[in-house]
Amino acid sequence: MKKTVIELFAGVGGFRVGLNDIHDFDNNGKAIENRDWKFVWANQWEPATTVQHAYDCYVTRFGNECSNEDISKVDSKDIPNHTLLCGGFPCQDYSVARSLSKEKGIEGKKGVLFWDIARILKDKETPFFLLENVDRLLKSPSKQRGRDFGIMLRTLSDLGYNVEWRIINAADYGAAQRRRRIFIFGWKKTTKYNENIDYIGPKYLIAQEGVFARAFPIEQEDSKYRCIDLLQYEDTVDITKHFKAEFENAGIMINGKVWTRRVTPVYEKPITIGEIREKRKGLDKYILTGEKLKKFEYLRGGKKILRTRPDGTEYYYSEGSMSEYDSLDLPGRTMLTSEGSVNRSTHIIPDKETGKLRLLTPIEAERLQSFPDDWTNTGMPENRRYFMMGNALVTKVIDRVEPVLREIIEHE
Repeated sequence: MKKTVIELFAGVGGFRVGLNDIHDFDNNGKAIENRDWKFVWANQWEPATTVQHAYDCYVTRFGNECSNEDISKVDSKDIPNHTLLCGGFPCQDYSVARSLSKEKGIEGKKGVLFWDIARILKDKETPFFLLENVDRLLKSPSKQRGRDFGIMLRTLSDLGYNVEWRIINAADYGAAQRRRRIFIFGWKKTTKYNENIDYIGPKYLIAQEGVFARAFPIEQEDSKYRCIDLLQYEDTVDITKHFKAEFENAGIMINGKVWTRRVTPVYEKPITIGEIREKRKGLDKYILTGEKLKKFEYLRGGKKILRTRPDGTEYYYSEGSMSEYDSLDLPGRTMLTSEGSVNRSTHIIPDKETGKLRLLTPIEAERLQSFPDDWTNTGMPENRRYFMMGNALVTKVIDRVEPVLREIIEHE
């Protein structure tokens, strides 16, 4: 079977960078793809944004096979047939950056984009898919834990798919960022790959033989499995009303039945900030001085602030203190789209040449996500370069799962 791919919610091409082992680009700015995954179509469209910087970057690096329109308005007939659908579907409605009272889950404005994934899988009869989202998806919404993920799993089962998932902290497996994300792999029950599933068994798949266990080894400890039967519910509407469950950081769904357990990674030495730090001179624009430095000192310091709720009652908002700057001996923290701005979550490091505290450069932000240097240097403003990386995935994770996906698809 040919390794043809479509990339939804493509951003600046993280899945493609990972699958095709991209480290550089030619003199024309086109990516040098070192593997034979053929991307036949992609879609990247950001609503409420006049200039489509992510789309422009994708086209600069890969060419014109990227669509720039609302995915909900794209007719499935216009999407080429493909073997693998991949995408980091928008996660704003699940993001830990939003308070619990504001989360909307799968009913939110961007959460509904999952249904476009389901529509395309159904219409194109896609054999395999690989998705990425924030780990909080498993617990969304706060008032009915696990409901959204339960709806997704039941929908995929009704479409004829079995599914495996795993929450992966990229730094646990040698990357430069402590970024926890859920990765979801699904396959049609009609594939050859599915023929051995019943023989192997769900528990062994989670522990040793599944896609994620092979790519990201875990400790072989005795851990209890939780079993959930999604077929006891009449349909997804019934699940919406009544379903509640605790999904662990690893699991598998076979024929509508779920096995899930907590797993522990076989830890590997991560890349540190010190290793990805730029050593060139001329980074003065990123040095923190004056009021900006004082603002960061305040933001990263401990605080207890009296605030008033909408109903007039008062409460204290508290934050613990952070270190003055990020350790060069550790991988980076999870990078957000606000990276580079005056924000508590922004990384601060000592400059190699001067020793003064400074922001990360856009290149260092790209290195945190395992992108080639200057990947987003395609004419967009610098603040958007940070935004693109805050929205991206760690391509090293996709690079690592690639050999397993390749073997599965080539055996079809």
